[in-house]
Amino acid sequence: MTPRFLLRPGWIMLAFLAGTTTLQAARVQEARPLMGTVVEIAADGPEETALRAAIEAAYREMARLIDMMSHYDPGSVVTAINDAAGARPVAVPSELMEVLTMARRVSERSRGAFDVTVGSLRGWRFRSDDPRLPSRGEIAAQLPKVDYRKLVLDRRAGTAFLTERGMRIDLGGIAKLYILHAGMRILTQHGIARAMVNGGGDVEVIAPDGGRPWRIGVRDPRASGRLLGALELRRGFVVSSGNYERYFVRNGKQYHHILNPSTGFPAEGPHGVTLVSTEMEAVNGLPVAIMVLGKRAGINLVSSTPGIEGIIVDRDASVWMSPGFRAQLHAVTATPAAESREPVLRQP
Repeated sequence: MTPRFLLRPGWIMLAFLAGTTTLQAARVQEARPLMGTVVEIAADGPEETALRAAIEAAYREMARLIDMMSHYDPGSVVTAINDAAGARPVAVPSELMEVLTMARRVSERSRGAFDVTVGSLRGWRFRSDDPRLPSRGEIAAQLPKVDYRKLVLDRRAGTAFLTERGMRIDLGGIAKLYILHAGMRILTQHGIARAMVNGGGDVEVIAPDGGRPWRIGVRDPRASGRLLGALELRRGFVVSSGNYERYFVRNGKQYHHILNPSTGFPAEGPHGVTLVSTEMEAVNGLPVAIMVLGKRAGINLVSSTPGIEGIIVDRDASVWMSPGFRAQLHAVTATPAAESREPVLRQP
């Protein structure tokens, strides 16, 4: 089966190793719009009907969590927390408490470079058809409400409380990978041993030990269409952030969607960051923090955190790779059409 995906801008792309026909009876691939991007699932197994049922269940679970965690949905729990800011704690499901606790840990590790209360900066709008640039006065008025320490989590009571009226949380930088992982967990519960879940550049893969790995190609952001190489993984996560994903240009200046919690304006750090780990919590939210911290602090953070490897492409087009990332990066060569290999899926 030839893979078909809806592709979107980014510098992570997927490639697959040899086709499934020799080792697996079936591969099922689907792509659906979720979380403002396209979430893709590919799964291999002995029987197509069972694969489709598992994939359907995975999408259903991801949709359930999105309904809980989206700040755009007026009926979500996150919206209830925002509406109750400065007034009262709100009871939250265990999944949301887990994400909020994860966000707190990333905020502490990055000294506030990652901050879910950056949603309190309500003047920005990064829609390409209707962008909005807030005034400096508007940003100055809202900036004091950005402080992750003012989000009080009571795990025993199961509540979350924003202590000041007008505060808002936005889980866009950390909930997506958790939701993708929840989809993968459903696939494994259905007995699937080889699968990929990809959502807008954040990827999780699983494959049996000793089996064929998934190949994740890393595009060189300095040259469209060129690959730096490919990572071959049997289990783990590849996560990325960049200033090229959502942005608008005003008076010749680019304004992208990753905001610096200390200034209220777009971060002036690297062009793009990609991290790899076998543990979700080790990397979730960290690329966003590095976009704010900058290359030097990002290198220190990656180098001092066990279990993660990464690449940072700076604004001057210089590229830094951790030794482990460099060791995992394989050259990509042209493959003759006669070979039973699936093509690199290039993103525009």
